[in-house]
Amino acid sequence: MEMKGTELFVKALKEEGVETLFAYPGGMAIDLFDALYGQDEIDVVLPRHEQGLIHAADGYARSTGKTGVCLVTSGPGATNLVTGIATANFDSVPLVCFTGQVPTHLIGNDAFQEVDIVGVTRNICKYAVTVREREKLGEVIKKAFYIARTGKPGPVLVDIPKDIQQEYGSGEYPDTVTVRGYRPNTGVHAGQIRRAMDVLEKASRPVFLIGGGVNIARAQKEMTMLTEKTGVPVITTIMGKGAIPTNHPNYVGNIGMHGNYASNQAVTRCDVLFSIGTRFNDRITGKINEFAPHAKIIHIDIDTASISRNIQVDIPIVADAREAILKMLEDAKPLPVEEWKRQISEWKEEYPIHMKKYQGMTPQIILEEINKMFPESIVVTDVGQNQLWTTQYLELDEKRQLLTSGGLGTMGYGFPAAIGAQIGNPDKTVICVSGDGGMQMNIQEMATAVALELPVIICVLNNGYLGNVRQWQEMFFDKRYSSTCLCYRRSCERDCMNRDKKCPKYSPDFIKLAESYDAAGIRVERTEDIRPAFEKARANKNSPTLIEFIIEREANVLPIVPGGNAIKDMIMDC
Repeated sequence: MEMKGTELFVKALKEEGVETLFAYPGGMAIDLFDALYGQDEIDVVLPRHEQGLIHAADGYARSTGKTGVCLVTSGPGATNLVTGIATANFDSVPLVCFTGQVPTHLIGNDAFQEVDIVGVTRNICKYAVTVREREKLGEVIKKAFYIARTGKPGPVLVDIPKDIQQEYGSGEYPDTVTVRGYRPNTGVHAGQIRRAMDVLEKASRPVFLIGGGVNIARAQKEMTMLTEKTGVPVITTIMGKGAIPTNHPNYVGNIGMHGNYASNQAVTRCDVLFSIGTRFNDRITGKINEFAPHAKIIHIDIDTASISRNIQVDIPIVADAREAILKMLEDAKPLPVEEWKRQISEWKEEYPIHMKKYQGMTPQIILEEINKMFPESIVVTDVGQNQLWTTQYLELDEKRQLLTSGGLGTMGYGFPAAIGAQIGNPDKTVICVSGDGGMQMNIQEMATAVALELPVIICVLNNGYLGNVRQWQEMFFDKRYSSTCLCYRRSCERDCMNRDKKCPKYSPDFIKLAESYDAAGIRVERTEDIRPAFEKARANKNSPTLIEFIIEREANVLPIVPGGNAIKDMIMDC
């Protein structure tokens, strides 16, 4: 039976099991929206900006394990997706993004709201295509979902011209699809696994370095079993945190420029570095020639291109993290590493990350309260110091999940991603931890959260600065705080070093701003008010609550390390 392209589009979404579509209408997508009207199988969510929309789809996908799906119009609607596509691409999030496009006969003629969005996004997604023949529409959509979900997950973009939407054609939607040249790895090379395990068993100072690939593969339970069976200590990247419970005796902490001393020392001193699901990016390696200088390096990753790209490895294994770990468990046995683990424990005790030098309310105290009060929750961060504080002090296990923008470091990600996570997990508490800078980048999504009656708890850690950049300016630019003070007025001094001068009143007033959207707003300035604020937010079941925490303006994220700052040294090496 023949049907319009728009009708096939809706049929395809239903066939793919799409329950939620994050969508914003416009002229070149209006026919698709009309086809969605009146049906009740797909919930169409209307955010207030396309960037907020795609971050919400991203948070939905990360928190549920499903594919996030979004729909926007051509031109500016499509280009507003670009940051979100790049964010999802870096962090391997499965998204299918549909964009409307001008009719095919106008493509290339500089028509109103025409942009070559395929050309714009080709290098930041797994697959991008403009549908130019109506009869190929079903096959292209099927291909998009298949590519997004399989292998190393990632975003896909399908651009549908208006005439293709309106044209009649076959109503068939394929059950399967074959993509020439795309063969995602599904097996595990038993010989390479055995070779890797032989090397691991001979090590005296081994460590597991775990990246986001383990969390993406939902292999946390298996990874915990592996470290318990072997006794090998576990170090994580920021994206890998939560791969085993953070209170596990074998967990050391995060590695890299924003990690802890013990983790970085363990990697420097280890003789076998067994890495699973990480890209070895510059934030964890520092100077490549000084990274794990005494170690044989084993690297498991689902993406062939990620292996030996940044760090030359000794044993490469291309495999899904979960499948590889299951294979390793077959031969895993206890290893004599107690002395090595004692050394790592001594480093942790001697050089802890803490904020004890600061008086009053600190981010560490706030996050420790979240640990106590919300054991079953999804915590979503923005980017900046708020992210780094959270990844240091938030405790994770099978009941608490962390979502954050790792590879791209996208400010403005946190709040809309929390909205998507709440939509996908209506029975869970969702907490967004943001800075005062990042929160303002997608504040308009407060209207979305209010309209949908989402009880997201938003924690704004307000220090009046773009804190992460300001911290670098403090360390490396002699406190020349160029364009990082959010209390700035033209009447201010050129810099913020004159502490005798009273800073202007902060703008905006976050409490009034929240209330203007019909959300709840609470300001906290004292430690004893933290718990009551969270209790009020938890009791608010039908709308978001924004809690503004006024923290010390100079509160930094770097650990207090007696006798020197190894993390600062690492930053200088990058």
